[in-house]
Amino acid sequence: MDISKEEQHILHHLAQGGVLRVTKNEHKKVTKVECLTREGWRLEAINVPLFQKMKRRKCIASSGGQPYRITRRGLELVRSQLNNR
Repeated sequence: MDISKEEQHILHHLAQGGVLRVTKNEHKKVTKVECLTREGWRLEAINVPLFQKMKRRKCIASSGGQPYRITRRGLELVRSQLNNR
């Protein structure tokens, strides 16, 4: 399966240790998503529809109320880049 450039960018940062933090409203609907890199920088490259698309493809998952992280499926989909060691 081919993934978009935006998904590739987010998965690359998640593979290096980043996380996705989700904010939900009182009806448990996702209203805001932010991507934090392992250094603590915030990326503006993700939005709610992109988050839902990645979750539907099972590239990311959350366990026990923790922030979303990359899954094995996501690691298979991400292509290696020069700074990905």
